[in-house]
Amino acid sequence: MIQQLAMRAAVAVAMLAAGPSVLAEAPRSVAVAPAQARFVALDGAQNFRDIGGYRTASGRMVRHGVLYRSGTLGRLTSAGQAQFERLRTAAVVDLRTTDERSRDTNAVWLRARPGYWARDYGISKGDLNSAFGDRSKLSAPGVRAMMTHAYRTMAKEQTPSYRVLFARLLDTNRPVVLNCTAGKDRTGIGAALVLTALGVPYDAVRRDFLLSNAGIDPAVLQRHLSPPLNTLPAEIIAPLLGVEGPYLDAAFDQFRRDYGSVEGFMAKELGVGPREIVRLRRRMLR
Repeated sequence: MIQQLAMRAAVAVAMLAAGPSVLAEAPRSVAVAPAQARFVALDGAQNFRDIGGYRTASGRMVRHGVLYRSGTLGRLTSAGQAQFERLRTAAVVDLRTTDERSRDTNAVWLRARPGYWARDYGISKGDLNSAFGDRSKLSAPGVRAMMTHAYRTMAKEQTPSYRVLFARLLDTNRPVVLNCTAGKDRTGIGAALVLTALGVPYDAVRRDFLLSNAGIDPAVLQRHLSPPLNTLPAEIIAPLLGVEGPYLDAAFDQFRRDYGSVEGFMAKELGVGPREIVRLRRRMLR
């Protein structure tokens, strides 16, 4: 009951934060509401949504059907796979660790797709099973503090993957999908970087980040965690299963500290400088 109430509260917060700009159909695990129209229903997926529809500071709009962000695609049913194929995607950039991908139920289908990309690496600050080694800090404030700290280092950890993401976006006229396990942390930062490069104001970038709270069923996500995380009370685990604005704030603050700006990080670490941004906006804006 506590988890159900927490989920309803998270959905309500995300709906209020999302405002009127959200656009497609919500996942089956989440109650359908107009403010959740950005979501795309794929059977077996969570948090699959289109980043199109946001206004830039110059008044242009991000195109629909160019970049999708998602939780794991490895649990899509055969119906979900058929729905996915109808999107005619050119690339999937999978941010999950080697171990996370090994748990897929549909690994053959996913990895055989043309344009699928992933890298072999171990522990990730975005892998909920491995990110919290100090069990003494497993209280709600402790988990929240660990998540905030993790966001300060997660982008640097994912630099090789974000570099591929931008390369794929610059190299095709068909949709690209970015995913991790929950589609909220590693994927959340990646989507925020793309929206920032397109000139979307930070308040809208932050709203898109928070919308993950409406796309994730905490109970489903918690079942895939290892002990003791999968047995913790809802009030303790909630900061881990959702997202909060200060998480993304911490990541962007670290960009400014280390590189002077978010654009400085993208130019130095991702090879996305002024020329690449012009090309990206030509492709992704209308």
